[in-house]
Amino acid sequence: MCQLLGMNANTPTDVMFSFTGLATRADEHKDGFGIAFFEDPGLRLFVDHHSARESPVAELVKRYPIRSGNVIAHIRKATQGRVALQNTHPFMRELWGRYWVMAHNGDLKGFAPRLHGNFRPVGDTDSERAFCWLMQELAKAHASVPSIAELSCTLRELLPIPAAHGTFNLLLSNGQALWAHASTSLHWLERQHPFGAARLADEDLSVDFGALTQPGDRVAMIATQPLTCDEAWRAFAPGELRVFVDGRSLVAN
Repeated sequence: MCQLLGMNANTPTDVMFSFTGLATRADEHKDGFGIAFFEDPGLRLFVDHHSARESPVAELVKRYPIRSGNVIAHIRKATQGRVALQNTHPFMRELWGRYWVMAHNGDLKGFAPRLHGNFRPVGDTDSERAFCWLMQELAKAHASVPSIAELSCTLRELLPIPAAHGTFNLLLSNGQALWAHASTSLHWLERQHPFGAARLADEDLSVDFGALTQPGDRVAMIATQPLTCDEAWRAFAPGELRVFVDGRSLVAN
C-alpha cells in the first residue's frame, strides 16, 4: 500500500522535516511520489513517477523553501494502474473556483461509477476515478462553495460509498481545510505551544520545533504511520473522518 502525509497549520509552515521522513519509506513505496502545497488559493504541485529516494524532483522539493498552511504528500506502491506520471498522486481538479487535491492509500475493487463530462480521469487508477466521482458528487450537492461544516457533512455521506469497495484512506484539501478519512491505517497529532523536539522514526534526524515557532502557532500532522518516535500520535478509527482547520481537528465522527 501507499503512504500518505498531510499537514494543516494556522500559519505557513515548513513541512520538509516530515517529508524527509516520508521519503525514507520510498525504498518499498518506489512507484512514484508527489506533494502539493497550497498558498492561499494558489497551488504548487510536484509529481514524479520515480521513487522519492532517487527522483531529482524530490531533491528539489527537499531544498525548496516552501511554507504552506495545507500540504498533501504521497509515495506510491502501485496496486491499480501502471507506473506512469498520470497515475502519480496527489491528483488535482478545480471546483467552485478553487483547486482541490486528493491522495489515496488503498485498493478499490469494482468501483466504476458513471462519470460525466466535467470530471474524468487522465490515468487508469482507482484513486483518480474515486476523486473524479467525489468532485462530481460535491458539485451536484452544492451550487457554490459551501462552508467547511457543510462540506464535512456531505463528505460523511459520500465517502462510505467508495470505501465499501475496499481500502480508502484519503487526504483531501481545497486550501481552506484538510479532510482525512481512514479505512485501515491513519494517524494524527497536533503540535502547539510549548513546542518540543522530535526525532524521525526512520531516519537519524531531529528538530527542535521550539526554536522555529511562535507561541501562537498550531500544526496538525496526518500520516499513514507515525513519522516520529517521541510524539503522541493517535490512530484513526476505521471509517473515521476528521477535518483540520488552522492546525486543529474541527470535526470528528
